[in-house]
Amino acid sequence: MRDWFRQRAYSVYEEVLKREVSSTPTHIAVIQDGNRRYARQNDDSATEGHHAGAETTEQILKWCQEIGVEELTLYTFSVENFNRPSDQVEALFDLICEKCREFADNERVHENEVAIQAVGEIDQLPDRVQDAIDYAESRTEDYDEFVLNIAVAYGGRTELLSAAQTIAHKVDEGELAPDDINVSTVERSLYKGSSSDVDLILRPGGDKRTSNFLPWQANGNEAAVYFCTPYWPEFRKVDFLRAIRTYENREASWQRARSRRALTLLRSFNETNLPDARAIVEDFYETIPADVRTEDNELAFTSTNSESHSSTD
Repeated sequence: MRDWFRQRAYSVYEEVLKREVSSTPTHIAVIQDGNRRYARQNDDSATEGHHAGAETTEQILKWCQEIGVEELTLYTFSVENFNRPSDQVEALFDLICEKCREFADNERVHENEVAIQAVGEIDQLPDRVQDAIDYAESRTEDYDEFVLNIAVAYGGRTELLSAAQTIAHKVDEGELAPDDINVSTVERSLYKGSSSDVDLILRPGGDKRTSNFLPWQANGNEAAVYFCTPYWPEFRKVDFLRAIRTYENREASWQRARSRRALTLLRSFNETNLPDARAIVEDFYETIPADVRTEDNELAFTSTNSESHSSTD
């Protein structure tokens, strides 16, 4: 009876969260943390913990597609992971091979036209892993409805260092002038498929750090970050929806902040009593969040005042 009630309460809460979601991030990046701790908690091997986490990975792909996310990046194997005991590393490589081939042959992947691509120092991986990655990428290379990035042998500093070396080489060879280096130059030099801005980083497992993950794409875009306690194999749909809610709250906060800054600038122009400035105020006033308009009585007066001036001009 208690289990039934708990499950019923969970289902109701999930529905409530679904109704609260009104906007969706385009690109979510996930640090799949806690597999080994989950295994220890259940007296299992690290390999069994990673297999349990892989089941959650399949679920989050489905959840992303349900709400309209367009891109998902999974932190699967970092460059630091090479330093783990060799038996654990080999078991992880076996799992990556298995899942790459499984995803590449999955009917749902093809129905939803999911493009699978690897991001990282791929040439550092064993041949069998590279072959599995090639298989997954070639099977889905013509799709563009959804992008699934598998970050493997990945490190954020390593990626930026590689980009800097690529750019320096082009400058040295006379292919690129230093003055022509800009944001686009850097993004073209990042790992294949990794330059899309990240809107939300999600990390389960209790640690509150982003672990050198996509620094250019996430930090540069000031992505929202959601940390939660459950280990990755325990991560549920309600946790996913809470993460989306965190993104929405962050976006709303940024919209209010941007609106207030813009209002301050517009007021300074309006004081010059220029007709063009008054027109901008009138147009902008209707687009800002209602709570900002309500809080800002001075702006309300300014907008109303400009309207009265316009009517007598």
